Amino acid sequence: MTVLDQMKAAVGPKGWTEDSAVIAPHLVEWRGLYKGQTPLMLSPATTDEVSAILRLASESGTRIAVQGGNTGLTCAGVPDQDGQEVLLSLGRMNRIRSVDARDFTLTAEAGVAVATLHQAAAELDRMFPLSLASEGSCMLGGVISTNAGGVNVLRYGSMRELVLGLEVVLPTGEIWNGLRALRKDNTGYDLKQYFIGAEGTLGVVTAAVVKLFPPLRTKCTGFVALPSAEAAIELFGRARDLTGDRLTAFELVPRFALEFVLKHIPTTRDPLTAPAPWYVLMEAAEPLEPLIAAALEDGHATDAVIAQSGEQATALWRLRESISEAQKLEGGSIKHDVSVPVSEMAAFIARASAAVLAVYPDARPVPFGHVGDGNVHFNIQSAAGADKPAFEAHWAAMNRLVHDIVVDMGGSISAEHGIGRLKSVELAHYRPALDLQLMRRIKAAFDPANILNRGRIFESNS
Repeated sequence: MTVLDQMKAAVGPKGWTEDSAVIAPHLVEWRGLYKGQTPLMLSPATTDEVSAILRLASESGTRIAVQGGNTGLTCAGVPDQDGQEVLLSLGRMNRIRSVDARDFTLTAEAGVAVATLHQAAAELDRMFPLSLASEGSCMLGGVISTNAGGVNVLRYGSMRELVLGLEVVLPTGEIWNGLRALRKDNTGYDLKQYFIGAEGTLGVVTAAVVKLFPPLRTKCTGFVALPSAEAAIELFGRARDLTGDRLTAFELVPRFALEFVLKHIPTTRDPLTAPAPWYVLMEAAEPLEPLIAAALEDGHATDAVIAQSGEQATALWRLRESISEAQKLEGGSIKHDVSVPVSEMAAFIARASAAVLAVYPDARPVPFGHVGDGNVHFNIQSAAGADKPAFEAHWAAMNRLVHDIVVDMGGSISAEHGIGRLKSVELAHYRPALDLQLMRRIKAAFDPANILNRGRIFESNS
């Protein structure tokens, strides 16, 4: 009986497939940047089944690729191109184990979609605050493994701040049960932190306890036109002064991005009558009229609309959340998920845009993102009608150009998407040697056989 046969037996007939048509969607990164191969896709339904798979893999040296909703943006969840990695899909581990309204916690398995977490919390008048464009498809295990951020980091923090406890299967097959719902636990190392943001390289997250919050009783959503990116940073400072921690989101949108959305996404419309170079979409747990009125009066804003209903607020958010899909439909796009100090965001956008256009004058910089945490999605769109593969062949050169500026300004080359395969070379270039050495020691301690998500974070198969 081969190792693969033993793995099939461990998950039962419903837990595996070799059908190429079923497997095919799991082999391609959603933008088409990377395509892998696998001899077998396993879909365990329980933590014990995951344990059995990893124990067999560790003993035999069989490499495993871990995948959630396959919405990641660094090619980490797709199996290797050599066809030697078994694909471990967590989609069947989709149970919500408990929701505790009194303790404001929710315990769920790794394959539960983020949108399902929202619904489960809302049924008990609670809120799970992580919000991102892919929330209908991305899964709890994936957003933990990438330490996802989204649009509400400003008030609630990223996944690292939202996780209270984890259940993890180690590469050896051992099950670590850290599913504690404690807000304070100072008994030695906080082991769950090793797995948050580790991109599946240290263990497979199978369940988690996450924090819930009271839903916002008052929510005001505004879309504001601005003359410059600098005006957006100025308005953000004013908003923080006025609203404090009641400001939940503050999103920067350039005109280019809005035009792509209006062009490619059906039923969207421009909420304002005249175009402006920049916009912010902001949301707060209190009225925004005083802030916006003052900005219009002193010229920091040129126009604005405040949603008068939930439907209008949803329509405004759709403009922001559709940017990535619209860029995909527009043509080739080279993406950068970076962060700089909030006060440097406008300067970074200006400097990076100028540098890109100096080398690639036909390119179209489309910088958007989360002003509250300094996260800029500095995407570069090809010229209209340009050959997509030819444009994306410049990916590595544009990465180095943009990332040099990011690092020079005290920023990070990965704000929320992670490293995966896509940025492993860049990580090795920019992180100090001791940082990388320490990370490799941690990897070796958890995964001595180097079977789990090999080649992610670290270059090649190191």
